[in-house]
Amino acid sequence: MRLYKAELVSALAVLVAAVAAPLVDAVASQAYTWKNVKIGGGGGFVPGIVFNPKEQGVAYARTDIGGAYKLNPANDTWTPLLDFANDATWNYWGVAALATDPVQTNRLYLVGIPAAFDLLVVERELSLQATGGYTNSFELSLSPNNGNILISTDYGSTFTASPLPFKVGGNMPGRGIAWVTFDSTSGTAGSPTPRIFVGVANLGSTNIFVSTNAGSTWSAVPGQNTTYLPHKGVLSPTEKVLYVSYSNGAGPYDGTLGSVFKYNLTSSVWTDITPVSGSDLYFGFGGVAVDLKTPGTIMVAALNSWWPDGQIYRSTNGGATWSPLWSWLSYPTMNKFYTYSDSLAPWLGIDSVDGTPGDLQIGWMMEALVIDPFDSNHWLYGTGATIYGGHNLKLWDTTHNVSISSLADGIEETSVQALLSPPTGAPLISALGDIQGFVHNDLTKAGTLPDEIAPSVNWVNPTWSTTADLDYAGLNPLSIVRIGTGDSTQGKQVALSNDGGNTWSQDFGAADNVEGGKVALSGKFISSGDTVLWRTNGQGVMVSQFTNPFANVPSLPATAAIASDKLNNSVFYGANANSFYLSTDGGKTFTVKSSLGTSNAPVKIVVNPKVTGDVWVSTDTGLFHSTNSGTSFTAIPGISAAWAIALGAPKTATSYPAIFAAANIGGVGYFRSDDMGVNWIQINDVAHGFGSASSNCISGDPRIYGRVYIGTNGRGIFYGDASGAAPPPSSTASSTSTVSTTSKSTSTVSTTSKSTTTVSTTTTVKSTSTSSTTTSSAPSATQTAFGQCGGQGWTGPTACVAGYTCTFSNDFYSQCVPS
Repeated sequence: MRLYKAELVSALAVLVAAVAAPLVDAVASQAYTWKNVKIGGGGGFVPGIVFNPKEQGVAYARTDIGGAYKLNPANDTWTPLLDFANDATWNYWGVAALATDPVQTNRLYLVGIPAAFDLLVVERELSLQATGGYTNSFELSLSPNNGNILISTDYGSTFTASPLPFKVGGNMPGRGIAWVTFDSTSGTAGSPTPRIFVGVANLGSTNIFVSTNAGSTWSAVPGQNTTYLPHKGVLSPTEKVLYVSYSNGAGPYDGTLGSVFKYNLTSSVWTDITPVSGSDLYFGFGGVAVDLKTPGTIMVAALNSWWPDGQIYRSTNGGATWSPLWSWLSYPTMNKFYTYSDSLAPWLGIDSVDGTPGDLQIGWMMEALVIDPFDSNHWLYGTGATIYGGHNLKLWDTTHNVSISSLADGIEETSVQALLSPPTGAPLISALGDIQGFVHNDLTKAGTLPDEIAPSVNWVNPTWSTTADLDYAGLNPLSIVRIGTGDSTQGKQVALSNDGGNTWSQDFGAADNVEGGKVALSGKFISSGDTVLWRTNGQGVMVSQFTNPFANVPSLPATAAIASDKLNNSVFYGANANSFYLSTDGGKTFTVKSSLGTSNAPVKIVVNPKVTGDVWVSTDTGLFHSTNSGTSFTAIPGISAAWAIALGAPKTATSYPAIFAAANIGGVGYFRSDDMGVNWIQINDVAHGFGSASSNCISGDPRIYGRVYIGTNGRGIFYGDASGAAPPPSSTASSTSTVSTTSKSTSTVSTTSKSTTTVSTTTTVKSTSTSSTTTSSAPSATQTAFGQCGGQGWTGPTACVAGYTCTFSNDFYSQCVPS
């Protein structure tokens, strides 16, 4: 699974720049209960699964961007181990290798070396796990941190980190050093294992090395195959044989040829035992498993067979003969020697078995394949989407028919691009990398296909693997737009729905070969369509009304953040660098309205769905609020950087909506304010860091006070509900009546024209009061259209210009709206 955040590079730059002074007072916290929104398990690449060979039931899985997990053998579920990873340690989720100690079985390690590998067997003194993200030049800009060795002595409940002086590549092709295997038949108990084999990614040359003195010196294993890359090296101790799978591609996506060899440790003889040849061999080999209870039983997986399906071979005589998981009956009809169930994750595909090719039920990118060392019937394998396996593997050798089921329950490994919690319809709609996204009618149940009645519905017509963004129409929340990333069967990357995302139609106004970015939908969206504003990847900002062809919007920069007003059909907003833009003609033209202080990178614009012109903007320098459609902004004190922001249900019927922010407020975290940013409470805790704040998205629930959704880059979607009492409003302010906060001054920026900008700065004094007396402009006789005209602490004009009436919205805000 790849990293799909197109804005991540700039967002990480924002994070590095967020070094302003912390708050004078520590931010109070409120206890929250956090759960995963259940998609059903998987969603990304699972390159490693390891059973402990000495303690039954102990097994772990690693993912390339979603952390590590421990198996719960009683019910085939998985428990995440690295959810504590936060903004400083988010690269822990790129697990490059995993091993469980066969001597002290409570020990779990994640080992880092210059690239990723799987330690399938490990010493007592060296059982390690590596964590990290990338090692090449481009991806180093995404993952600036070195790798780490994480050491656990309690089966992964807690870890101690030991930093490495170099990068590791948990989410890169090839993965460098492919594997390290200790020869458990050499040496004696209590002493270091002398013989160790290592496979390296060295195509066309020597690639398997051995040490006979516990790693002090190394030499090439003679007679080895140097044509391909060795992907896995697995020892069968009773046979004293090392089985090695090869591919001519680095993997996990590529490779067109490969082989399987076994190396006899006694005779030092290599034997080619490749299961197929000729036209049947059009892929490389990845995962290898041996049955420790039945010597000579070996399984090997095709690493990257995409059509007609993946493939797995099994031998009970050391590779002399093989039987496949499927074969051709007579082309194009297949013999499938398995039953299949994806009941835990129905979105994976068709839940029945027939002779049709192309269902991809077996999977692809199969680097992980294991047999339980205590149970020859229990097997698991990882794919590019999930973990499969079953509990009747030995039937392969008798009736030649086994059960394959999705067994990744608890492994939520999606890369979340956007989240939407509209005021009506399903509580949540998600945009995901690799698996499109879902309408989540029930947060606790798995996703499925659209033609089945289920709590979460995956999308078709059009279909593309990654959904980049979503938006809803404020006056008709069941009307939704989504955009994709270049792999639609129709080639157009805009789709429209009028029933809350259950069914979709292609927006034929979109040009082919235009993709990605961000999207905003006008407040009024009828069945024939209204206005879609689209900030594309590489093609600038475009706009379309009534599904007509999209036209470029040259007056708005190509990298601008965009949003629509939820009540006024003609109003759209934009922000780029430190400029805020407004359109009043349906997104056709934009003008600069004001400045966002010293901001360089606006990230998100959020609009109050009940008040026109009430706008929030998060940037690299803080959080800004406007009540007059961007004519002026107030910088919220104490926030040195803000990435994701969202509005949720208010605390009371007359309160302002709750504000949620992934921000730096005396430290990076997740916060909620119930009083328009005057006071903040932290809602995440040490057990829930949610990875990188700058690459996550959030959405507040407009129907449930306090509920927030956090979309991560690798651990799927979390939703949180307040489970403890909130601290009093004054807890985030000083307990005294006057506290100097000169380092946290409130900057009010207003612009009367494009060429004339005035900036005024005032010092905010925190007190026990929750009201804010900072105003955006000097009082005048009347307030302009859609401007603020009242609210707690308001000292500005209370009368409106002709044709507008001052209308109460909540205790904090009244607005001039059309009479």
